[in-house]
Amino acid sequence: MSTSTATNTTATTPTNAKTREATARPASPAQSERCGAIDLAGVEKRYADGATAVSGIDLHIEAGTYCCLLGPSGCGKTTILRMIAGHESPTRGSLLIDGKNVVGMTPRERGTAMMFQNYALFPHLSVRDNIAFSLRVRGVGKRERRYEADRVIEQVQLGALADRLPGQLSGGQQQRVALARAIIMRPAVLLLDEPLSALDEFLRLQMRSELRDMQIELGITFIHVTHTQLEAIAVADQVVVMEKGRIAQSATPRDIYAEPVSSYVANFIGGQNVLHGMLANVAGDVGTLTSADDVRFALSMPNHSVRIGERLAFAVRRDRILVESFDDSRRAPINSVCGVVHTVEYQGTHLKIGLKLDAEDGEFSAYVEDSVFLRAPVVVGQRAMCHWSIQDAHYLCDA
Repeated sequence: MSTSTATNTTATTPTNAKTREATARPASPAQSERCGAIDLAGVEKRYADGATAVSGIDLHIEAGTYCCLLGPSGCGKTTILRMIAGHESPTRGSLLIDGKNVVGMTPRERGTAMMFQNYALFPHLSVRDNIAFSLRVRGVGKRERRYEADRVIEQVQLGALADRLPGQLSGGQQQRVALARAIIMRPAVLLLDEPLSALDEFLRLQMRSELRDMQIELGITFIHVTHTQLEAIAVADQVVVMEKGRIAQSATPRDIYAEPVSSYVANFIGGQNVLHGMLANVAGDVGTLTSADDVRFALSMPNHSVRIGERLAFAVRRDRILVESFDDSRRAPINSVCGVVHTVEYQGTHLKIGLKLDAEDGEFSAYVEDSVFLRAPVVVGQRAMCHWSIQDAHYLCDA
């Protein structure tokens, strides 16, 4: 059976009590120089059948960072996690932790620990014994094991449950046990494989906050794999969006959400509408685009080499859009689209308005504050116009 400390399973027997204590209580990264910086350079993973899991990966993760690898199933995020952990080796490229190439090293030699999606707790061991298991494997004495286990138990607020079996715990409590077991050796890097996927929505929200708090307290690097967009941008310092084995964008959560670099990132993260148009002219730093049905858009142009007549893509944030009823007797202004309302969904702080567009781009969504919506509501089946200002349109580096 795999365990959350499967990265630390090579047994060694200290020769005396002083050595055992040093093994059980290494210096905390939060108390010493921060460690856990990760660099992947030209990393590629190919399998014997010719399939490529990841290719051309260049990535830097600062020490002490909470980094989320985000993407759909099969995009390569878990493969990257397993290569950092030492459970798989890259076919090509280098993988450095704190400047040291760790390719070929065991997980224990790398100073990493992994918390698996299914927690993998021993059903016959108590919370305390599950947490202390890796110390037991390393030959640490019972007294030292108990000391370290109780210290970590208090960190994850499981003191009252230390003698219970995993089957007597809730899903959230089991997750805390798995987390405690992974951090008891105070690794430089903690790797989390879909850690919240088995939890219900309420508990997921609670536990993602606790994970973030724990990372700040420990001061170590967390690398968290997820396919859930809001989870990633809620907890991470750095979000790495994966697409078909490559990095589509690596940036802060705000930049990923507000300034996606491509249509893929904008669509995957959500909260954006992606539109297209042909560049008709450029005046200063503003370009005018026209769509296939002669809808006009104005867009701040970046310092990229673009040509008149080139097809460009841009994104418009859904929460920056004004929605109003519209009839065809008047001309729609620039930076607007028209269509028929097909959904009005109440979502608490706002309403999601969905339009079936007249244009070829199909559907368009806007998030409207409930107080704003109530002043000028629209209903399903009604013609409406969505309008935005030029600063709320963002150029994308693809067509």
